[in-house]
Amino acid sequence: MTDPIADYLTRLRNAIKASHRIVEIPASNVKKEITKVLHDKGYIQNYKFDENGPQGVIKIALKYNPSSKQNAIVSLSRISKPGLRKYVKHEELPRVINGLGIAIISTSKGIMTDKEARTEGVGGEVLCYVY
Repeated sequence: MTDPIADYLTRLRNAIKASHRIVEIPASNVKKEITKVLHDKGYIQNYKFDENGPQGVIKIALKYNPSSKQNAIVSLSRISKPGLRKYVKHEELPRVINGLGIAIISTSKGIMTDKEARTEGVGGEVLCYVY
């Protein structure tokens, strides 16, 4: 597999389209940090890290609106790809839908949202957009 983050986002996207409640994803440290950011910003309901086997699994409980059965995540898109990395300075950090969505950035201080990176004054690699 050449792009595990794209696989992570695709598994989430497919589970949302199929209206699954829980999705299991092979774990890595980057995927764990992205999951924590999504949970902190309210895009997923809950998560659990299982250390079964050599790699482990991330179990993610997706968040749905009870009345309309619509998911909290409307769109997940990968920005920086293995063939073309996208790096930005802290002055050039993107705004997703004028601040309604988030951009997940990999910085020297860890993985964080665009708003957190702006307040910290650090740039980095733009991993994905979520809204």
